[in-house]
Amino acid sequence: MDVLMPRALEEALAMRAEHPGAVPIAGGTDLMVELNFDHIRPEVMIDLSGFADLREWRREDDRLFVGSGVTYTRIMRELPEMRALVQASRSVGSPQIRNRGTIGGNLGTASPAGDSLPVLAVHDAEIVVASVRGERSLSWRDFLLGVKRTALEPDELILGARWRVLRGPQSFAKVGTRNAMVIAVANLCFATDPETRTVRVALGSVAPTVIRAPEAEALLAGAFARAGAWDDPSAPIPASDVEAFAERVSAAAQPIDDVRGSAAYRRHAVRVLAERAVGRAVDELAEEALVS
Repeated sequence: MDVLMPRALEEALAMRAEHPGAVPIAGGTDLMVELNFDHIRPEVMIDLSGFADLREWRREDDRLFVGSGVTYTRIMRELPEMRALVQASRSVGSPQIRNRGTIGGNLGTASPAGDSLPVLAVHDAEIVVASVRGERSLSWRDFLLGVKRTALEPDELILGARWRVLRGPQSFAKVGTRNAMVIAVANLCFATDPETRTVRVALGSVAPTVIRAPEAEALLAGAFARAGAWDDPSAPIPASDVEAFAERVSAAAQPIDDVRGSAAYRRHAVRVLAERAVGRAVDELAEEALVS
């Protein structure tokens, strides 16, 4: 196996074009597991950890761009306002894994259980990729095609993800067999967007890829409108609407039975996670109303 070590992004893209079958590696927290179990044995790897181009994040007016090489530890430390992403980052592995693991790794692996992916889906993130042919952006829906399948071309590298920052309450939660070092049986990201008066919810580990629940989102956004909660954050949301939202979230799931959990349990789990997420959001809005 040859390991190529570019010193800059342009050099990395040239290497990728010259060796389209080469496997990129940055943190290696997923890839090294595949190598150790002999699931893959690439002839060429490209080490992307040696230059800073992919390790940058920046604010672009109301948007945020996070480079594919930004680690979960840095997200937790440097982007506290991205609450759901911080919560998802905190749930990834151990401190050692968070020090190495990157958001680009989650995107490249494209596991349905990737903890950062529901957060990107809730924020309608666009995934930025590049090759020697140029740069392009894809919606998260167009990028994530299925279990460990992406729209990345053989000569492309993931540069990062860009999304509009949401100002309303947001949260991430997952269900697993223990609190740390666990692959999610189910995970869920929830957010409200007062600017567009919409509700967003995304589910992981309950379908071949991360999914949204549009019927549930529309129902709860309507409940917020009827209750006047968009204008008065302290307005209560009827429990029946919250229950109906959670049921529709559960109905949107497309889970399977596997060694980590049954399909029925996963549907139940996301229903409970959805109901709790709304409760946290309503409490946060009420607290903000009291402060203001």
